[in-house]
Amino acid sequence: MEITDIMIRKLSLNSKMKAIVSITFDNSFVIHDVKVVEGHKGIFVAMPSRRTPEGEFKDIVHPINSEFREVISSQVLAKYKEAIEQLSQQVADITPTEEV
Repeated sequence: MEITDIMIRKLSLNSKMKAIVSITFDNSFVIHDVKVVEGHKGIFVAMPSRRTPEGEFKDIVHPINSEFREVISSQVLAKYKEAIEQLSQQVADITPTEEV
């Protein structure tokens, strides 16, 4: 299974939830609401989840093995970092420079 598209749907720099992402596999299957979250140990990718009646969160979809989880995480985080760099560049392009 190949990731054919990663779309950053929401980007938020001022909260622990940094981004909401959609991932397309083989141009045939999409998973929405994958989150990029800032935790105690750094930024990580969280799968879509639902709260149970007991108050726990259970993933709705998730990778079966750690190798595929790493593939998803590395590609999503690379796309997130690329989006942050583009945003920084856009801000730099519109910020007036100080004349000397």
